[in-house]
Amino acid sequence: MEYFSTRNKNHTASASAAIAGGLATDGGLYVPSELPELSLDELRELCPMDYRGRASRIIAKFMPEYSMDEIDGFTAAAYGDNFDDAAIAPLHFLNDDTAFLELWHGPTCAFKDMALQILPHFLTASLKKCGEEREVCILVATSGDTGKAALEGFADVPGTKIVVFYPNDGVSDVQKLQMVTQGGKNVFVSAVYGNFDDAQTGVKTIFGDKEYAGRLSDRGYFLSSANSINWGRLLPQIVYYVSAYCDYVNSGRINLGDTVDFAVPTGNFGDILAGWYAKQMGLPAGRMICCSNANNVLTDFLHTGTYDRNRPFHTTISPSMDILVSSNLERLLYSICHSDEQVSGYMRELSENGKYTVDNRIKAALAADFAAGFCSDRRTMDVISRVFRENGYLMDTHTAVAYDVLCEYRAMMIRKTPTVIVSTASPFKFCDSVLAALGEKTDAAGTELIGRLAEVTGAKAPEPLRGLSQREVRFTGSVDKADMIKAVNDFLK
Repeated sequence: MEYFSTRNKNHTASASAAIAGGLATDGGLYVPSELPELSLDELRELCPMDYRGRASRIIAKFMPEYSMDEIDGFTAAAYGDNFDDAAIAPLHFLNDDTAFLELWHGPTCAFKDMALQILPHFLTASLKKCGEEREVCILVATSGDTGKAALEGFADVPGTKIVVFYPNDGVSDVQKLQMVTQGGKNVFVSAVYGNFDDAQTGVKTIFGDKEYAGRLSDRGYFLSSANSINWGRLLPQIVYYVSAYCDYVNSGRINLGDTVDFAVPTGNFGDILAGWYAKQMGLPAGRMICCSNANNVLTDFLHTGTYDRNRPFHTTISPSMDILVSSNLERLLYSICHSDEQVSGYMRELSENGKYTVDNRIKAALAADFAAGFCSDRRTMDVISRVFRENGYLMDTHTAVAYDVLCEYRAMMIRKTPTVIVSTASPFKFCDSVLAALGEKTDAAGTELIGRLAEVTGAKAPEPLRGLSQREVRFTGSVDKADMIKAVNDFLK
């Protein structure tokens, strides 16, 4: 299987080269030349397997350069005692029609662990297959969770360095402290004045600076990414959609072949795109419900066909979704239209004018597979309170957005379809907002509220978050977007 750029189908790469490079040199994103088939017979075989076994089978379809022994080694190393639930990504059923896919049982308590615990294994193996002798510097822009998950995954990995940029006032107290206290000799963390889009644009600008890349190469470095623009980040996310479906079947609530919808809180569109890929492979998925907060650029796009980032940016209590430029949408557009020229045109319009409008064929394809809605902070808090009061289930602010949008979607439907809500973070990562939703005092720093939330709800705080406020702060700097490249350069000296 080959991979090629969304902006130039003649720009091809092997799986190892695509993972090692992260972003294509023309600025496009790598996509597989084809999506492998996933039959009902194979799903039946996957159902009795554990998460590692399912992951190996799905990943192997996309990485023919790697032996099954290699891939089994990757999954065994990535999904083990570092997760606090043996199921790795368990389903929690609210009722027969609604389940939460809990993706936050890993070392950083967020769904990014599902990919970023395995990406370092992908990357180091890929570098060897490519014969790469230079040291790789991983550049990351984060809206909160990717940063810590990437730092945790790459800390002290030989042959790598990692630089993480986060928006200065755009992450929770817990998210920030997780990043700035990160250990490891090969890590660097900095705030960026502005929002996530500023940080992401800055990182893409560094990737696009060919002169700088040449200077780095002379010094023995090259750049790669741990953001979902890297195919090695997106591929492991396909697995948990397949695994969730298998677990739904195993519960006896549906039969193999029955349709399941997925409600996904998303900002950069990577999480929901992985589910759409699984559907295209043959997973019996119905609608992919795209759930946004007040930064509802994706909702508007899926309703109208016009993507327009020329709008106010809102800082919300679901900060990992505070994004106006959703990078992975480019992959979806290519997968629908199969035209690198058309996709390049849309991306050029977005860069020059801040918006683009897709043609009617793409609009019809989007309408067939996606539904969309958004949720205000007020409704987010109401959902957290109501579901905990009525069902005893505690959710974070991003999961609550998805639950609210699902309720609105179902109100328009004649019949409920069994639905998996993709739960992306532990409520303890946003304990100030969750406590406020429950009507409790939040008169302390977010990290000090972890114990209070545990006491009020009876829920157990995840081990990685306990004692977070006592850890040494290593990184205190902030930079303007224009100075991000200097920060990278200084770190690599």
